Amino acid sequence: MTLDRLLLGAHTSIAGGYAQAVDRALAAGFTAMQIFVKNNHQWFPRPQPDSSFTSFTHHPRLTELGPIVAHAGYLINPAAPEGQNREHSIRALETELELAEKLSLPLIVIHPGAHVGQGEREGLSQIIRALDTVVAATPKIRCRIALETTAGQGTTIGHSFGHIAEILEKVKKPDRFAVCVDTAHLLAAGYDISNAAGYEKVFSDFDKIIGLKWLALLHLNDSKVPLGSHKDRHEHIGRGHIGLAGFRCIMNDTRFAHIPKILETPKGKEMLEDIENIRKLTGLIKKPKSEPREDKRCKRKGRGAKRENGGRAS
Repeated sequence: MTLDRLLLGAHTSIAGGYAQAVDRALAAGFTAMQIFVKNNHQWFPRPQPDSSFTSFTHHPRLTELGPIVAHAGYLINPAAPEGQNREHSIRALETELELAEKLSLPLIVIHPGAHVGQGEREGLSQIIRALDTVVAATPKIRCRIALETTAGQGTTIGHSFGHIAEILEKVKKPDRFAVCVDTAHLLAAGYDISNAAGYEKVFSDFDKIIGLKWLALLHLNDSKVPLGSHKDRHEHIGRGHIGLAGFRCIMNDTRFAHIPKILETPKGKEMLEDIENIRKLTGLIKKPKSEPREDKRCKRKGRGAKRENGGRAS
């Protein structure tokens, strides 16, 4: 993997407008970015003028960033039982897809949801029905829905590769979907990527159960909690239970060179933590072996030829 192909950034604030997020990302040296498309603490957005979208889509430096993706609001729960929360979740996801489309974003990440006591089987069924409803209501939307792997905290669904595979197999329009893998969630769910052997097994299993063709985004987060703890606690790169060894595997995996990699680690307003985490990640990339220096050998051979011919070049 070479740095010129690297797509690496972090979740970035849209405070002040979508275009401000582009400025923040570029100032921090990102080559990819993730944003919320609206206030994450509200079900539905306030009306926005067209200029708020065009200032983003026509930003003069937008092309300096690789893929820009969205993350759906955390209030959305496609696994919710019948009732107002479920209705709001479906409508909110439809609305966020429409906003993402206006911003020409290729992906919007969602957590599959929490069954809140219904049980995993019913929760999975509810997710599939909700997603089918959303897709049917947004037939012209090109932005795909990326199902994120979860830590398995509480009653959340998506902590098993089997959960994600079942959703993709049973939705009516699978081409509208993709998968986002979160590294901290993987470890917390019991998938050990903290060493090379474990890493290879985890992604081999992912390929067998889900299929690497579905993988469209990586969330790079270390984990404050140990393997199999089923808690969602993000940590800075190299400071958690995944450690640098696990991230070294990811950063040198040529299968994922074209996939954007997004940090969701804790940060301050200046985003210095993101900059430091990116420095650590890029520092893990193995440098390509230098090519043989043919020019020097040729010069040495030439000097030898002169001596063999009495100092005259042949």
